[in-house]
Amino acid sequence: MNSSPLRLSQALRSASLILVLCALPALGTLTGCHTGSRTRQSTGEMIDDHSVSSSVRKALADDPRFKFGDVNVATFKGVVQLSGFVGSYDQKTRAGEVASKVDGVKEVQNLISLKE
Repeated sequence: MNSSPLRLSQALRSASLILVLCALPALGTLTGCHTGSRTRQSTGEMIDDHSVSSSVRKALADDPRFKFGDVNVATFKGVVQLSGFVGSYDQKTRAGEVASKVDGVKEVQNLISLKE
């Protein structure tokens, strides 16, 4: 009869361990810790992309040939998307060149439109 309480104790420990292991992924989701996927950024990627966007905006503002006040910059997983308006095709091309030279930029999607 002494072995029955021992088996019950071991069964409870095993069940508790299984419950804790199953709860860990849910806990990670609730705390906001997640890994990235093709359509979702991880926390680290989000921080990196914010830094890249800031660096591109600064590089555009510091460009001696053109000023790009009406150009918006968005970054997702290192891909920079430029949008907004400029006065000439040369300005559009230059904005793409400046952005592509910034550290951390993997690709530039130049969606800038020309003012008419």
